[in-house]
Amino acid sequence: MKEKGWREIPIAGLIVEAGNAQQYKTGDWRTFKPVRDVERCTNCLNCWVYCPDSSILVAEEKMTGFDYDHCKGCGICAEICPVKCIEMVKE
Repeated sequence: MKEKGWREIPIAGLIVEAGNAQQYKTGDWRTFKPVRDVERCTNCLNCWVYCPDSSILVAEEKMTGFDYDHCKGCGICAEICPVKCIEMVKE
């Protein structure tokens, strides 16, 4: 495979091919990560609706965890949770 020159390299952060954002594990730079208290969670899925990174994992209409490979630690899920079962923990 031929190495790309400076003219062929896209601008930093630009995704040039459709549907390939999953290849970029963007969760490596977060400082805080969400941790859920399973006992208190009511599975309202507000966290899933508001997560900008689609990092809330859901199966059979229940929250099953977080996709830490793509979660950036923004804390929206913890803020929006009506029962406050998600805590942002320093990594």
